[in-house]
Amino acid sequence: MIELERTFLAKIIPTGLENCKHKEVMDVYLPKEAEHPVLRLRKNGDSYEMTKKEPVSGTDSSKLTEHTIPLTKQEFDALRKIKGKEVRKIRYYYEYEGRTAEVDVFQDKLKGLVLIDFEFSMEEEKEHFKMPDFCLTEVTQEELFAGGMLCGKKYKDIKQALSGLKYKKIIF
Repeated sequence: MIELERTFLAKIIPTGLENCKHKEVMDVYLPKEAEHPVLRLRKNGDSYEMTKKEPVSGTDSSKLTEHTIPLTKQEFDALRKIKGKEVRKIRYYYEYEGRTAEVDVFQDKLKGLVLIDFEFSMEEEKEHFKMPDFCLTEVTQEELFAGGMLCGKKYKDIKQALSGLKYKKIIF
């Protein structure tokens, strides 16, 4: 499956986000030793999966091949014993102009980071999409903001890069 998406840094929390459906997402990226692991174990609310995401070409994360295997909780727990790099976030589903934005409010060591993803079914939709005013800048092409690069990091590890993009820490 090919995933078409655009990722933005939040400028502000979208109005009414606190009333949106949400769930905790916990990712474990493997292997721990990889600089940018692409194999991910995910607890997504009450469901579990293993996914491998890789750019179709180069490091362009706007078009990814994605292979996902559903897991049982028992399988997830067994694989979870392998040491990996972790990241935890609360994912909110925010309706915006007929689309659902995934607003990821990072927790723990990355608290203060908020990323917003929009997925598309066609390349043309993706190209013509206008950045919402609650977004600061697009970071789809920025490798730093890929899940495999954020995992295991602390906010202070990415603070300088965020400052260069004029991002201000958001606590929600």
